[in-house]
Amino acid sequence: MQEKYISYNDHRVFYRITGSGKPVVLLHGFGEDGNIWKAQVDYLSKHYRLIVPDLPGSGRSDFINDPATRLETYAIIVKQILRSESIQKPVMIGHSMGGYITLAFAEMYPGELHALGLFHSSAYKDDEAKIDVRKKAISFIKANGSEAFLKTSIPNLFFDQENKEPIDSLISNGKKIIPEALAQYYEAMIARPDRTMILRNLKSPVLFIMGAYDKAVPFTHGLEQSHMPGIADIHVLRNSAHMGMLEETTKSNSILASFLADFTY
Repeated sequence: MQEKYISYNDHRVFYRITGSGKPVVLLHGFGEDGNIWKAQVDYLSKHYRLIVPDLPGSGRSDFINDPATRLETYAIIVKQILRSESIQKPVMIGHSMGGYITLAFAEMYPGELHALGLFHSSAYKDDEAKIDVRKKAISFIKANGSEAFLKTSIPNLFFDQENKEPIDSLISNGKKIIPEALAQYYEAMIARPDRTMILRNLKSPVLFIMGAYDKAVPFTHGLEQSHMPGIADIHVLRNSAHMGMLEETTKSNSILASFLADFTY
């Protein structure tokens, strides 16, 4: 595995690149970094060239201290990574917030994705209730810090909350993210528009992976949106909430591999 950086407005953005074959970008979600995809990278790198960034403020990437930072900013940065690697028309898979960035990328760079995947993610904008929840979370994060917030929020992302190992690991890793970065992610998510028209207009295949017990991205939202694209590959993880790559790793790997083999290349 190669470990690399690009520079974006004097900020260093870290990414991993490994494997060989057609390119696949994996974008992590809120409170995570690229290591969330470790099991998928180990499985898929035998057949694909994987590009796995740490989004700004997470992992080994610098925080962009600019209140104008939005999901579109992160999409621009991903585009810059692809340009630096001379990669054209990858498949892009995004988990949660990473899916929001994937849709922003598809809107900003039409025709430049071979296919995309929404892994516990959505094209809907936040409704008023969700915005209120996020604003309260921002206030809590600023008052109490990253670790205190993640201790309260991460267990709710799992179906089996008695399995402490992945929960504790996510909290331990996520607490390294400064509160300002977590707040910035929430502000960016609040500001995002509805992007269901992107799904309706896409000519390329779209993968939907939904968790039956997902509280962060309701199962019903995934079902509603899965009928929008012309070509959709739809899967439900029956024993997962919002962290299927950890909760049902083998099944998630199989779904991703089948989508890449059957619907894309």
